[in-house]
Amino acid sequence: MAISNPFSVPRRRALQALGGAALGGWRLGRPNPADAQECTILSSPALTEGPYFVDEDLHRGDIRTDPATGVLSSGVPLSLAINVSQLSNCAVAPLVGAVVDIWHCDAAGVYSDVGQNNSTGSKFLRGYQMTNRGGNVYFYTVYPGWYQGRAVHIHVKIRTISNYSETYEFTSQFFFDEDFTDRVYRAEPYSARGLRDTRNSTDGIYSGGSSLGSTTVSNAGSLLLTTLRERSGWIEADAKLVVDLSLGSSPDQTQGGGGPGGGAPPGGGPPPGGGPPPGGGA
Repeated sequence: MAISNPFSVPRRRALQALGGAALGGWRLGRPNPADAQECTILSSPALTEGPYFVDEDLHRGDIRTDPATGVLSSGVPLSLAINVSQLSNCAVAPLVGAVVDIWHCDAAGVYSDVGQNNSTGSKFLRGYQMTNRGGNVYFYTVYPGWYQGRAVHIHVKIRTISNYSETYEFTSQFFFDEDFTDRVYRAEPYSARGLRDTRNSTDGIYSGGSSLGSTTVSNAGSLLLTTLRERSGWIEADAKLVVDLSLGSSPDQTQGGGGPGGGAPPGGGPPPGGGPPPGGGA
């Protein structure tokens, strides 16, 4: 797959489509009290943070580079749009001004700033953005690689801040269509690693349930699949999340993020530091 620069391509049209998709098929507005019990809108599944979250305080949209060295992570460019909505009284509305962190491994399966990955001090493929008035954020990254025991995924954390204090936190993961990933992984640098050992169907986190809320059934990952489009030398991905602030923050499950049964990725990893929310803004 030849690689060109995707980041000069406007994404306004894709955003408009994403905003519609985020609301499509859901009953909007104030529900009738007579059928309040019939509401079928569910919040998105909350999944484990995993052992590799680091609160780097990197406010940036393009997360491909290591800010210390300027080295660009190799891989097929990925433009990721995330729409975040909040659920209240069986209606959804954009969650505005929320901090959205993402982090994932590189094409070789390595996370930055992790001692067991020999990457301490690096900060590639990490960063956060603030949701706009439509509840949208954009990131420019590379298609994630894989590591033993896990399907291909990107971690995401949403936090709301008021008066310099965190008021809400939601953590989950995004997954990728297997056939699409197979096509991407035929190209370098992914192809050099051989066949991956875990797919969505055999990933314990994908096939498990949410850690809070009403979406506690199995196969939670099927509700967190990105919508993917192949462009000329790059990939466009849309993802959406619906959060219910009334359910409280996601439980901290840092010990269970790495393998299909909740173990850590090869080599293990230190638990995240749990520092203050990034940015500190209201």
